Amino acid sequence: MAHWLMKSEPESFSWSDLVRDGGTEWDGVRNNAARLHLKAMKKGDEAFFYHSMSDKAVVGIMRVVREAQPDPKDPDWVSVRVKPVRPIAPVTLADIKADPRLSAMELIRQSRLSVAPVRDEEWNVVLELARDR
Repeated sequence: MAHWLMKSEPESFSWSDLVRDGGTEWDGVRNNAARLHLKAMKKGDEAFFYHSMSDKAVVGIMRVVREAQPDPKDPDWVSVRVKPVRPIAPVTLADIKADPRLSAMELIRQSRLSVAPVRDEEWNVVLELARDR
């Protein structure tokens, strides 16, 4: 199973929106690198839900329940279906930047990317930071 980080502006679509809806079509991604990551996702992969812009924090875990297909809003792009797994105590961008074990995390290296892979060891460190809250 692979791990990912997927960003959403909470003012547009938040973790509570995902929970309320029971899942969503993760569409509207318009970046070539992010599109490749969406295409690489497999059913059962898990992703951190990251509130971008205002909160700048990992706030939950989602599961990919359907692999990439043409984005319903623009078939030149792709979307995946995700559902909530569980919330986690927020792990902020500042927390992530402060931990040297996360210095190579794509969230830091390519900060504008809305969908990025997360290495297994990074996944575990973020979960450890959340547990320590």
